[in-house]
Amino acid sequence: MPKVSIIIPVYNVEEYLDEAMQSLLTQSFSDYEIIAVNDGSTDGSLSILERYASKDKRITVISQSNQGQSAARNVALRHSSGNYIYFMDSDDSLKPESLQTCVDYMEQTQADFIFFDADIMYEQGASPIPWDYHRSHLCQPDVAYEGEKLLNLMLDTGKHSCVVWGLFIKKAYLDHIALTFYPGIIHEDELFTTLLTLQSHRIFSLQASLVKHRVRQASTMGHRYSARNVNCYLTVFDQLFQFQNSHITRKFARYTLSKVFYTAHLIPLKDKPQVFFRALRSGYLKYIGWKSTLIFWLK
Repeated sequence: MPKVSIIIPVYNVEEYLDEAMQSLLTQSFSDYEIIAVNDGSTDGSLSILERYASKDKRITVISQSNQGQSAARNVALRHSSGNYIYFMDSDDSLKPESLQTCVDYMEQTQADFIFFDADIMYEQGASPIPWDYHRSHLCQPDVAYEGEKLLNLMLDTGKHSCVVWGLFIKKAYLDHIALTFYPGIIHEDELFTTLLTLQSHRIFSLQASLVKHRVRQASTMGHRYSARNVNCYLTVFDQLFQFQNSHITRKFARYTLSKVFYTAHLIPLKDKPQVFFRALRSGYLKYIGWKSTLIFWLK
C-alpha cells in the first residue's frame, strides 16, 4: 500500500495540468498514489491524465459526468489506500520536498492532521485576493492543538482559512469521524475543514510554505459573485449548526456571514430577496449584522 494518497479533482485545466503533475512526479518522496478524477472535462484534460497514467502505475484516472469538486473528491476517497491523504488542486504545484516534509512531520507528531503555508501565483488578469495563506507562525511549533482552540485562535487573528490543499490528513482519522465532502455546493472546503478541525485533538502547524497556489480569472473564487455563492455558504452553516450549536460555531458564523453578505451587494437585485429571506428564516441575521445588511440592500 502507498504511504500517501494524492486526490486531484480535474475540470478543464489542460493549461495547468502538466505543471501540476510534473510537480508530483519530481517529488523527493515517491511512495504515493495519485487518484485523479476527471469531472466531465470538455477540454484536453482527460487525455493529459491518460498519458501520465499510461507511463506511471501510481496514477489512477477516474472519469465521471460533471458533478463538482465534492463528488470528485468523495469518489477518490473511496478508492484511496494510503496512510495519509492530500487534496491537491489541479492548477497548483507542490515544491519538490513537500510530500517528504509532510510525511516526516506526521510520523514525528502522530497528528490527526497538519496544516502549512502556501505562496500565491496570480494568472495574468486575475484579481488580487485580500488575504494570504501564511498562518503557521501563529502556532507554537511541535505543539498539539485541540480543534476548537485552534479555530478560535485563527478567528481572533483574522487568519482563518478552510482550504483543504493546505492540509495533510491521517486517513485513519478521516475514517474514524466518517467525514466526506457535502455534494452539490461550492465553498465546500468551509464545511469540510471546519468539521475536520472541530473533531480533532491533535493538530500541528508545519511552519513551511509547501504549495504554490494559483489564482485564476476563471477559478471558483474568480467568478462573479452570485446568489449561488450566498446559498452555498448558508448551506454550510445549516450543516455546521446541525452538527454543533456552540460558542465557536456562532463565532465562526459571525466571522464568515458578515463578509458573505457584505460581498453579496454585488449580486443582482432580483436575486437578493431569496437569499435574504432564507438567512432570515434560519436566524442568521444576528450573525450578518446591521452594517452588512444595509450594504447588501443599498450599495
